[in-house]
Amino acid sequence: MTLHGTSIVGTEIVPAAQKTFTAFNPKAGQTLQPPFHEATEAQVDQALELAAAAADQLRGVGSDKIASFLQAIAAEIEALGDALVERASAETGLDLERLRGERARTVNQIKLFAGLVEEGSWVDARIDPAIPDRKPLPRVDIRRMLQPIGPVAVFGASNFPLAFSVAGGDTISAFAAKNPVVVKGHPAHPGTSEMVAMAITKAVRSQGLHEGVFSMLQSTDPKISIALVTHPKTKAVGFTGSLRAGRALFDAAAKRPNPIPVYAEMGSVNPVFVLPGALKADGAKIADGLYKSVLLGTGQFCTSPGLVFVQTGEGFDEFRSALGEFFTNATPGTMLNSLIAKGYAEKLEAFKKVSGVQNFTARKAPSKGCAEGQPAVLVTDFRTWLSNHLLHEENFGPATLIVQCASAAEVLEAAQNLDGSLTATIHGTAEELPQHAKLVDLLTCIAGRILFNGFPTGVEVGYAMHHGGPYPATTDEKFTSVGTAAIYRFAKPVCYQNFPDAMLPPELQNANPRNILRAVNGKLTRDNIQ
Repeated sequence: MTLHGTSIVGTEIVPAAQKTFTAFNPKAGQTLQPPFHEATEAQVDQALELAAAAADQLRGVGSDKIASFLQAIAAEIEALGDALVERASAETGLDLERLRGERARTVNQIKLFAGLVEEGSWVDARIDPAIPDRKPLPRVDIRRMLQPIGPVAVFGASNFPLAFSVAGGDTISAFAAKNPVVVKGHPAHPGTSEMVAMAITKAVRSQGLHEGVFSMLQSTDPKISIALVTHPKTKAVGFTGSLRAGRALFDAAAKRPNPIPVYAEMGSVNPVFVLPGALKADGAKIADGLYKSVLLGTGQFCTSPGLVFVQTGEGFDEFRSALGEFFTNATPGTMLNSLIAKGYAEKLEAFKKVSGVQNFTARKAPSKGCAEGQPAVLVTDFRTWLSNHLLHEENFGPATLIVQCASAAEVLEAAQNLDGSLTATIHGTAEELPQHAKLVDLLTCIAGRILFNGFPTGVEVGYAMHHGGPYPATTDEKFTSVGTAAIYRFAKPVCYQNFPDAMLPPELQNANPRNILRAVNGKLTRDNIQ
């Protein structure tokens, strides 16, 4: 398809602005055409005014219509064919096979939410029927369910140009909850963003929905991001990216006259703990798996394991030696853009300069003119790590830090001094794990997902997944950005007291016309109310 290089407001391509920016191919080291025109604050206002009007319509749209809308989006994305993954590859340096897999994940994610909406029980309907003869006071009829929150601003992520971008989990979960969405496309993949945005606008039109259901703004200007978050019509924000940018949006939202929630996924070191039994029995296997996990996507996964705590003992020298050989023989990989590559290289050098840190860096240097990251494994002792907060921080790229712990007590102290993360991993034997129950308990306090004998990269999209964690991993650890539970970020509870049955939403009516699961007097049932 032909790229227009402009924003899309209310299903319409907006007039071109004077200020432009271009995409960059990080693998070839070349700029890409066409130029993309910067959105204006007037277009932000137009998009959100339309979204507010669309919100009024969406609240009354049947769930079957929302499910059809989501299915239409999935079909339109599939219809883009190879042109979509080829443009995404050019803009991100990610290989075509990876992007085809990501497209499949994106489409399947959309269909998963369509099924959730169609079934309908996600609204968490709760009904306490009236008890007029209760003593000493009658009980009134009280019914509660989740309803849409209103226009949602979504920010595309750099590392997943499809699954966490224009039609990613934030957008789709907001749509599923009957909210209009205004997306700020990521400036590193504007062509990919436009292609997916056009697919969504086709679905909006084909389903006969209000034009304000969706808009997509192109911009490199932080003022546009802040304008989206602070606009009075915006009711919630979904963001995946850096701690600096996420915190800026969170702070801006908190300073509004009417503060709104910002669900930001930000920094995460995803600590791994290797217990003595696992080190002795499977040290070589763990080293191989760790190496592959760190280098997956050139280390640019939010779940990449950046810190590894190992209680030294039998097998440690072999473990460290294997990792050193893996990383020194590794090849630099393409990073998403030059800014990310620069930030990674600078932080890696800062880590290396810390006294007491040994490094095993890939012998081959990054290619000049290309955005490449040099793989590295760093090794230090527990006391050095504990006394240098820099070593506690995430370095977004193909590197990890091994921390040698002299005892189980040091392992526990390490866990007590970690910031919040999306994940935490334990490698151990089934026999020794009960001896480390305190460690398991501590990790439930610092991570949203705990793994046993695995690696955190690769996040299953399903009903039970939780992709969140304490700050700075996210701004609200109670919520997830992956899986069907992501919908709860963009819904609010509304309670109806003593309403006539005919005036209640279908989900709360006595006859239960949608046949959903409801908590009636605290018991889950699909039965109607007599």
